[in-house]
Amino acid sequence: MKTITLALALSGALLYSQTAPSSAAQRPHAPTWNFALSGDSRNCGDVVMPAIAQGAKAASAEFYWELGDFRALYDFDQDMQGEVRDGKPRKLTINDYLNQAWDDFIRNQANAFTMPMFLGIGNHELYGGKTRADYIAQFGDWISNEWVRKQRLADDPNDHRLKTYYHWRWRNVDFLSLDNASRDQFDPAQMRWFEATLAKIAASKETQALVVGLHAALPDSLAIGHSMSDYPEGEKSGRRVYADLLDFQKKTGKRVYIFASHSHFYMANVFNSDYWKSHGGVLPGWIVGTAGAERYVLPEGATMADAAQTDIYGFMVGTVAADGSIEFKFQEVQERDVPSTVTTRYREGLVHECFTGNSESQKKGM
Repeated sequence: MKTITLALALSGALLYSQTAPSSAAQRPHAPTWNFALSGDSRNCGDVVMPAIAQGAKAASAEFYWELGDFRALYDFDQDMQGEVRDGKPRKLTINDYLNQAWDDFIRNQANAFTMPMFLGIGNHELYGGKTRADYIAQFGDWISNEWVRKQRLADDPNDHRLKTYYHWRWRNVDFLSLDNASRDQFDPAQMRWFEATLAKIAASKETQALVVGLHAALPDSLAIGHSMSDYPEGEKSGRRVYADLLDFQKKTGKRVYIFASHSHFYMANVFNSDYWKSHGGVLPGWIVGTAGAERYVLPEGATMADAAQTDIYGFMVGTVAADGSIEFKFQEVQERDVPSTVTTRYREGLVHECFTGNSESQKKGM
């Protein structure tokens, strides 16, 4: 396996210092604090995510944010097929798999974290006959945890409806988890909510920065081939969201950072594209689809990124300063980081295969 690396700035770490506090989450005077995130934990996520959980804990992350695609749902995940039960490889029928996949994610991935966890919805959450209503029913404890619930009622005391998109505040930073898991998003209802919430954040005296997370990257990024640019509805609404964020930053002076997964690689400064350079400006953005899914070949636009890597797993650590500036660093997870309690659950060689295989470039003979 060959790792492709374009370390064009700070060896894969990117520091953005733009200029301008909330609760955890209510200790606004701490010098710095950390959070962690990544996305796309299907395929080998049961192997990789426990290692990410240990890494996030070691990094003193106060919470972890997963940006979607927990299980494949269109096919069996290798980790579920490779699990050994009663000394024999696990055998799954299609119905077994579809009925157990989300419970498997909770048991083997979400439960590995000893910190608060926030979940975003990905397109694979809507595969296998699943719906947003199914997603809300299964993951309501995460998408309406105490921080989300408190913030939802602070934003609108009459809003008691669970949604696949939401807002929370942690110390001096606000977070928006958006839903673009299907072609109809962002739909008018989500756009109304997004712009109304953005206005509330703009008016907040506590907020110094805004971090936006979603599954597929907003349009016209350096990973344009696997993003909201793939369909006209997404391109239109995604450009509107990006323009709103540009306007928010310019008018408030509050920093904006944007994260996506969907593409299974790491890339920094993904909006450093000709389109956004000539349509308002470049916002700090990353793709971090590195939590266990089959690793993708880097797109042509990777040469314009500040850093790009594939055939790796890992997560981002954001270190927030008292003034709201955030330094983001990618932390790689390697095979040796997988807990022994995880390794022993699988047939011989499965964990190694997740790290040496599970790669689009290998399938293409690159």
